[in-house]
Amino acid sequence: MAISFKRAGHTALMGLILSLLFAVITLVIGSVSGVLALAAMSLQIFGVALVWFGLVILYHQRRLAEQEKLDMAQLAGDESSETIFQGSADRRELFAVAQKRLVQVEKWFVPIYSIVIALYEVAAGLYLLNQVSSSIPVESKGTQLAAVFMVIIAFVSFLISRYATGMSAEMRWKDLRAGGSRLLASAFLCFLSAVALAMAQYKIHIGITILEWAVPILLLMLGAEVVLNLILDIYRPRVAGVYARIAFDSRLLGLINEPGDILRTFASTIDYQFGFKVSETWFYRLLEKAVLPLVIFSILSLYALSCIVVVGPGHQGIIEHFGAYQKTVDAGLHLKLPWPFDVAIIHPTDLVQQINIGFVDTAHAGEEEKRPPLLWGEKHYDEEYNLLVAADTEGSSREGSVAISIVIAAVPVQYRVRDIKAFMYNHRDSKETLEAICYRELVRYAASARIETDGDDEGAGGGELSILGAGRQHAANVLSERIQQEVDREGLGIEIVFLGLQGVHPPQEVAKAYQEVIGAVQQKQAAILDGMASENAILISLGGKSVQWAEELADLAGRYRQAREAGDAELGESLMGQLKEAFARSSGDVFTTLRAADGYSFEKAVLAEATGKRFDSQVKAYRASPQIYKRNQRLAMLEETLPGIRKYVIVSGNGGKQVIIIDVQEDLTPSLFDMNMDLSGR
Repeated sequence: MAISFKRAGHTALMGLILSLLFAVITLVIGSVSGVLALAAMSLQIFGVALVWFGLVILYHQRRLAEQEKLDMAQLAGDESSETIFQGSADRRELFAVAQKRLVQVEKWFVPIYSIVIALYEVAAGLYLLNQVSSSIPVESKGTQLAAVFMVIIAFVSFLISRYATGMSAEMRWKDLRAGGSRLLASAFLCFLSAVALAMAQYKIHIGITILEWAVPILLLMLGAEVVLNLILDIYRPRVAGVYARIAFDSRLLGLINEPGDILRTFASTIDYQFGFKVSETWFYRLLEKAVLPLVIFSILSLYALSCIVVVGPGHQGIIEHFGAYQKTVDAGLHLKLPWPFDVAIIHPTDLVQQINIGFVDTAHAGEEEKRPPLLWGEKHYDEEYNLLVAADTEGSSREGSVAISIVIAAVPVQYRVRDIKAFMYNHRDSKETLEAICYRELVRYAASARIETDGDDEGAGGGELSILGAGRQHAANVLSERIQQEVDREGLGIEIVFLGLQGVHPPQEVAKAYQEVIGAVQQKQAAILDGMASENAILISLGGKSVQWAEELADLAGRYRQAREAGDAELGESLMGQLKEAFARSSGDVFTTLRAADGYSFEKAVLAEATGKRFDSQVKAYRASPQIYKRNQRLAMLEETLPGIRKYVIVSGNGGKQVIIIDVQEDLTPSLFDMNMDLSGR
């Protein structure tokens, strides 16, 4: 009778040797090429070697126990033998040393060794995660040769895993499934690492990055699964003759290694739920046979969809062929070779994007709601950076020192991608480069700017206006132009759409003092503007048309005055004519004053002439009759000076004996003499 566990032991030993060899080769390749993912692969393959080592010990002990059973059965069956083994069955069991040792190995060694495997996988996973998170990217080398070795390792590992899995179909070799499943996982990882190394040859490092995180996560999951299997095995009922699955036989990897078990479990569940053998019906048989073609067709269909590139409105795409630029596509449907031969990178080009310079605002990122007003004495964002600006501190700074002040600047910069090819290829990260340019130009401008100002316009072209006041718009325009020039020089393919410099304010501690200074400056500027407004109002009021018309009148009057002072009569006369014509066309206070003066002059002249003529007439009247003229003047004087008094004319004659009184005023009441009485009776 052949020993059934000898073949399984040889298979486990072969898996152990190959796993150790592959682990060493992978570690060397990872060290030479500088790829951390290969070093992680070596630790995973060494974990597979630990599984094979446990299986070697287990099957070696089973082979010894089986050999012992055969020897004892042969001796017990020889009835003519006179050896000591002719005793009772209990006496023969005293010599079953290998079988007792097998019981101890399955009861104590396998669980303890499972804990060792779990601790190793968890420790290796944590170590690799720490290495990945703290590692600095390095330039990989020799990736082509490394990919070839990984393909060879993957192919050999796949063959051994399938061979071991095939043997595990026999109940006595069922434990070989643990090594076959883990070796199959190593084969898949090695194949994926070969693909990732091939992609790295074309400067595509996403595959290596994924493997650097996937391998330690897989190790942690397998270690946790082993611990969970041990805990569940404690509560598992022991039934004689029923196979007990060892703890380090992964159920997760078994889903990949033996997918048929899933279908069988699913079929058994359906049979149990419906109460009859649904799995034996023709429909289920047909479906079972068609599952694999349907899955393959679905996978191929999904893979074929990678040949279609959909570029949305306002976007542009770049087609890369093995990592190299091929063409630029606009919005619409486009065709390309499937992944990984061609890769499409789509980026919004019409969308206005924004970067924040001088502040970090994570709490309100992406919010469109209306923000509260920015006050100098309050903190506005999560982080706000200080800027050094020039200060006007004459007489207060030490000799040789530079007078500076500190302000906080929150500058949003909005941009649009103008050339997607330049944006994607001229720099490793164009957005970070743009941010660095913005910070550099902002610091450079702030170092030459001022926060104090006297309100003059002299600094409008030289950066002398205050960046806290009237100079903010000028500073924003200058910064936008400088950043655009640097962006064009660096070839970023970006257009600066807007740069806002409204968020410039002093630190909170000195905000009140800044407000007083800026308030005084603004009051001064307001007074100047009020004076200019009053000047314009006066000029318009005088000229009647516009400020320019008033200035032209003033210039003409000045030239006339200079001509008179120079004694140029001809020029003065010409300018006087022009002045009169201009004044005639004016409609303001000048026109009103001139017309009033002309009227007054005419009135005085006419009055003087009338007075002269009247005097001449009076002289003639006096000469004709002095007495009558004098009495007439006296009566006129009385009439003028005594307008409200009744006046009587008394004429006396004959030495005062006869007095005649004549009332020249209208009677206030009618008298008896005024009554018309008809006495005739008519």
